[in-house]
Amino acid sequence: MADPPLIALEGITRVYGAGAIAVRALDHVDLTVQDGEFVAIMGPSGSGKSTAMNVIGCLDVPTSGQYRFHGVEVGHLTRDQRALLRRHYLGFVFQGYNLLPRMSALQNVELPLIYQGVGRAERERAALAALDRVGLATRARHDPSQLSGGQQQRVAIARALVGDPDVVLADEPTGNLDSHLSFEIMETLADLNRSRGLTIVMVTHEADMARYAHRVIWMVDGRIDRVQSNDEPA
Repeated sequence: MADPPLIALEGITRVYGAGAIAVRALDHVDLTVQDGEFVAIMGPSGSGKSTAMNVIGCLDVPTSGQYRFHGVEVGHLTRDQRALLRRHYLGFVFQGYNLLPRMSALQNVELPLIYQGVGRAERERAALAALDRVGLATRARHDPSQLSGGQQQRVAIARALVGDPDVVLADEPTGNLDSHLSFEIMETLADLNRSRGLTIVMVTHEADMARYAHRVIWMVDGRIDRVQSNDEPA
């Protein structure tokens, strides 16, 4: 029997509010992501792409529908179990880097491992390895203020990788960068996908960035409007 998809959304609906002020952010969304895929989610503001990302990342709970991760129904998990799923299986990259300014790059990357209870020596070894994967091992002792925007985002990517997640969820990872640095970050993500088989789900509003993905999911008004396959990702 074939393995189940890494991520499977079936009939996912998310409604905020009630009655006349109810907002249907997601409306019966069906989506699967296979292990090793690079998927981009695009759409105008209010299309539901960020809500979909939050559901996949266990940061939000759907109003109805089923979300299965590795075949396990996430809706049946407790709050604590969902937190463990995030901690051990998911890595997050945000538009704003979210680095702690008074900590070095190395210390920022170590943070997820502290929450996992990993010992100090092993944390440092894993964090240095993650920084090396994104080409920043030589900047490990630098504070964020000593790094360029692109370097700060690569530190954020290293932080997402350090716990060896099954999938990295990237929400507008190039939104704060100029075009040159944006392509630098996308090359880093694409290389991790190609060389290590890392599964990536990325929200973006930039078509040039979405070209790096295997598939582009276009959302409109909380629904999947169309799916585009990139035969030769950038």
